[in-house]
Amino acid sequence: MDILYDCWLAYGKDDAMKWTERYLSRLCVLCIGRVISSAVKELETAYRRLAGKIPERISKPFSGGCFILRINGDFDAGGYGISVSDDNITVEGGDENGVLYGVFRFLILASGGYSPEKLNITEKPCYPLRMADQWDNADGTVERGYSGASIFYEKDRPVSDMTRLTDYARLLSSVGINAICINNVNVHKTETHFITEKFLPDIAKIADIFADHGIKLYLSVNFAAPMEIDGLPTADPLNERVISWWKCTAEKIYSYIPDFGGFLVKADSENRPGPHTYGRDHAEGANMLADALKPYGGKVIWRCFVYNCHVDWRDRSTDRAKAAYDNFKPLDGKFADNVFLQIKNGPMDFQIREPVSPLFGAMPNTNCICEFQITQEYTGQQIDLCYLVPMWKECLDFDTYSDGEGSFVSKKILGAAAVSNVGANRCLTGNPLAGANLYGYGRLVFDPSLSAKQIAEEWVRAALTADEETAEVICTMLLSSREIYESYTSPLGVGWMVTPHYHYGVDVDGYEYSPWGTYHYSDRNGMGADRTRATGTGYTAQYASHNEEMYEDPSTCPEELLLFFHHLPYTYMLKSGKTLIQHIYDSHFDGAEKAEGLLMQWRSLKGKLPEEIYSEAEIRFEKQLLNSRQWRDVINTYFFRKSGIDDIHSRKIYR
Repeated sequence: MDILYDCWLAYGKDDAMKWTERYLSRLCVLCIGRVISSAVKELETAYRRLAGKIPERISKPFSGGCFILRINGDFDAGGYGISVSDDNITVEGGDENGVLYGVFRFLILASGGYSPEKLNITEKPCYPLRMADQWDNADGTVERGYSGASIFYEKDRPVSDMTRLTDYARLLSSVGINAICINNVNVHKTETHFITEKFLPDIAKIADIFADHGIKLYLSVNFAAPMEIDGLPTADPLNERVISWWKCTAEKIYSYIPDFGGFLVKADSENRPGPHTYGRDHAEGANMLADALKPYGGKVIWRCFVYNCHVDWRDRSTDRAKAAYDNFKPLDGKFADNVFLQIKNGPMDFQIREPVSPLFGAMPNTNCICEFQITQEYTGQQIDLCYLVPMWKECLDFDTYSDGEGSFVSKKILGAAAVSNVGANRCLTGNPLAGANLYGYGRLVFDPSLSAKQIAEEWVRAALTADEETAEVICTMLLSSREIYESYTSPLGVGWMVTPHYHYGVDVDGYEYSPWGTYHYSDRNGMGADRTRATGTGYTAQYASHNEEMYEDPSTCPEELLLFFHHLPYTYMLKSGKTLIQHIYDSHFDGAEKAEGLLMQWRSLKGKLPEEIYSEAEIRFEKQLLNSRQWRDVINTYFFRKSGIDDIHSRKIYR
């Protein structure tokens, strides 16, 4: 066992699941299939770690202690039930995936030290599509990857040793993820050819590994592939030669991968090709691809992260935040039934604090899924601790009011996708504590009713320690981490202020005059983006009337989003009784102090955790402290120089 590498599948890390040994010694498997075989292998792995041998296979239940697997049609697809008695443990699933999910659920909870009576549970997935997106490139790099090189590719080919892919498939299926896109949405030259016979034999091998664990494989495709691969003069989605080319390509893919999931497409965004080049809209582009996949049951996942790349900072009426809604809302009802629009949780780009995208609930006649980012591009890059489940839960729990009160985002989507955070480091998530986000994403989209606290506790006990006192300290750290990170970075929803391109570390004006449209508009009097209907860009009008009215007025706008929606003077009085500028000073001093507190809390656990986990995380907490102090000093100095207003507490600000 390698506790860093195993993440939350560290069976036998302590004595917490010793009681299961009697049951795992005999396996009674009353169903067959490739995914069932993976479930059996997982039980064998657990028993081998506990007892050093392989369990006995028996043909019928044994009252002296055995583990029973069966399919039960009373459960929904992917659903399962676990029952624990003195005689045996039974896992029943509505299908093979359900059986596998039930086995993983039992082993994770048992490994976490939960008592037998708490393992009698029944669960079913909320959404049919629960997806991981890899931003891996064929050259072995990972865009926004903070855990080492790609585990999928090296030297412009899929890896030859796919052991890590098998273990990654185990991790994903253990939290109910059932789909994966294995290459970057920014499809470069080599990856464009993944849909050709040069690469499909190796891609099929990867597909088999994930299929063994109930996970369908998708590929990101280049909309201009007909031109780049076969020299067609156009990629116009209404051109007959282009249509025929994609149909032939789909037939070829499915001849290699019969259960291929489909295509993920980033089009007309950040200089990627798309249907707009030919005067066509997104529906026409997506539907052409969907028609090619439809005979095989494939899906098109079409990203809504689109905007005119070059916004002019001089023009205060332009607003990148409006782009997704403006592009897609008029197309509601025009997409094929096997097209799914992938909408980012916020209108900008995975910031620590954004409003929920107004596109949720605005397209009742279109299949929609939500996109999250597990990899911490703007939220600490797996150096700074930032548990993201509370943010994602806020999105799913947001009431769009699209059909009146109770129109929650969680009810308006058919699934979710998230940019993964794994790499070739010994710990697959780089920082061992970043595993909480990968685990948490899977659990949350399987069951959005779960609390962030419950998910954190499950993960800590399975991945790190079943000791209740130690686990409680780590859970407290996780649950406070988002607010801590937010408090020493960008204030009150304004976002960004990061080092351009790299996106770690502070640069207040790094994007302020760029064409990327991420402006905070700070001047000598105040700061913030005016996105109101009355005097600003009109972004608030994209929401249903209840939310529009809330955001339109500074007195009713949630203060954590105040500067996202309003340009306000530094002397504006917050509900706390502080001025805006004093809040900025206070939050950044407080955030740096709490970042130091995280380091001290972690150091209090030395000797209570495996040394390899302790030391890997401690290094990052030390870096986080330095980062928080740099943010504190730069932000406070910048806004003192802008405003000329002193900190009422006379703390050190560099003038």
